[in-house]
Amino acid sequence: MPLIIETSHQRSQKYGLSPESPPDYSPLAHNDLSLLIEQNRLLHAHAIPAMETLYQQIVNTHNMVILTDAKGVIVHSLGDDDFLEKASRVALQPGVAWSEQSRGTNAIGTAIAERSPALVHADQHYLSANHFLTCSAAPISDHLGNVVGVLDVSGDQRSYHKHTMALVRMSALMIENQLFSATFEEAITLHFHARPEFIGTLMEGIASFSPGGRFLAANRNGLFQLGLPFAALQSHTFSSLFGLPVSALYDHYRTASPGLLNLCMHSGVRVYGRAQLRLSNSVFQQSLTTERAPPANASVAANQAAATARRLSGLRYLRTGDQQLELVIEKVTRVLGRDIPIMIMGETGTGKELLAQAIHNDSPRGMSPFVAVNCASIPETLIESELFGYEDGAFTGARKKGATGKILQANGGTLFLDEIGDMPFSLQARLLRVLQERMVTPLGSDKSIPVNVDLICATNHNLRDRMAKGLFREDLYYRLNGLVVKLPPLRERTDLETVVKKILSTESNNGRYHVSDEILQLFRRHRWPGNFRQLTNLLRTAIVMAGDEHEICLRHMPDDFLDDIEQSPVANNDIRAERIVASGANLEEMEQSVILKSLEAHGGNVSATARALGVSRNTIYRKVPNLK
Repeated sequence: MPLIIETSHQRSQKYGLSPESPPDYSPLAHNDLSLLIEQNRLLHAHAIPAMETLYQQIVNTHNMVILTDAKGVIVHSLGDDDFLEKASRVALQPGVAWSEQSRGTNAIGTAIAERSPALVHADQHYLSANHFLTCSAAPISDHLGNVVGVLDVSGDQRSYHKHTMALVRMSALMIENQLFSATFEEAITLHFHARPEFIGTLMEGIASFSPGGRFLAANRNGLFQLGLPFAALQSHTFSSLFGLPVSALYDHYRTASPGLLNLCMHSGVRVYGRAQLRLSNSVFQQSLTTERAPPANASVAANQAAATARRLSGLRYLRTGDQQLELVIEKVTRVLGRDIPIMIMGETGTGKELLAQAIHNDSPRGMSPFVAVNCASIPETLIESELFGYEDGAFTGARKKGATGKILQANGGTLFLDEIGDMPFSLQARLLRVLQERMVTPLGSDKSIPVNVDLICATNHNLRDRMAKGLFREDLYYRLNGLVVKLPPLRERTDLETVVKKILSTESNNGRYHVSDEILQLFRRHRWPGNFRQLTNLLRTAIVMAGDEHEICLRHMPDDFLDDIEQSPVANNDIRAERIVASGANLEEMEQSVILKSLEAHGGNVSATARALGVSRNTIYRKVPNLK
């Protein structure tokens, strides 16, 4: 039995638990669970997309994906219906605590206790009732190293797969990076690595700086590459760490097509970087008086850089040659600045938010806020406070001084309501009143606040059908129904090759990858149910699999893509044959390739590589026999 399990069993005994103890079926009350989600709002919002992506990779395997708070209380879960029913028998459901104190040895509780990933399989669980489970969990930490939650995949122990833990660890790291970016919104954020192809991957370092260049924080890979403890980094600046004045950074992003930065770290190691300048004028001006002032032209440079970023994400940059999209762009261009609401129709993943952002950037409000709200991803109990805001004491657990709702945050700019068809019926009348009166009344307040926004909505539903079923208000529909445009699905687009090149250029930063003719033909045959989101994720994975190879071939494709192709009516038997031959050896080659790249990134340090990959030193030596 692994040492981590033995140690956990000893703790379970000290907690006074018995292996034969029955499961505790005491979930939080509905209101208490809603409050818990509100308290973990940031974690919940950024974990949901990663959970959905992770679930898509394990769907129909008798598993579920679970998110907990820092104490192990489940706040959200996704899973196969048949397994969710089995899981409910041991209270593996939202609102239930899975700490070691209450459940004994289990992946969630043990990951929190050990502050590291934990795999607990079958009878390694302390409670006998949980022996049918196999669970892989990874803690989610903030930029200070504090555990803020746990991501877990639990399933039937007969469905155990050795690669599940790797998927969980990668997804947890993805959430950590998203949380990091959300924590430092008004900042300069640098993505960097010694290998340019690792920028944009989970192995990149991320560091944030104030507008004047003072160090704020770094993610775990960033701290490792910088080679200094957090306390020491707090006395540093962008210039002292990367040898480049902040003014020069602004100048770099004034160019029309800025490439990767070539930087020399304080340690003498050269790295490549890409910076994001997410600065408002007010925050920048404040930084001039509270920090060491940058050069006089820095404010102008920052504004020009922001303007360049807006231009490069405008409508004309969406043009890739497809006639259907050209017609959409022509229509929305005609109504810019005319106070006409725009409704974007289209399947999931067709780029509705990307189009909405481009419309905003090209509108007269382009310098003002763009605020996006996904009406389907916010729990029904929270969406009212999310949209309208609330006053101090409006409800139990409300933040002191209240909170500004999304509508008021968008004042003067654009409000984008994604998945508007999923808005709860009870809130639709209130939204209609806001749109008609141009006034917002926060929860718990008797004061109405004037608001002026351009409105863009999006949905993948047929709203007329939802009106007929009594799920969507007719009066709201006609208030939103100004200009209606429909984005074509990827399978109907005529610009697939151009889109693929554009995605590869964006994801690999330097455009060094291209797909083979064979792959391009397969792409044209695919139905793409996930559209551009699916294509982007597939190409991102293929880039990692290709490594130093410049051409993306069949062996670099994920299994689910090949499954879809094989099941098509015109499936190519050669695909099956090549896949069977490559599957065994290629997996070992890919594992070895990832280890070798990580070793190179960590200067040949086996211990550091093992920690980064979440494996033991013995595993590194076993996978790379020639390593000394």
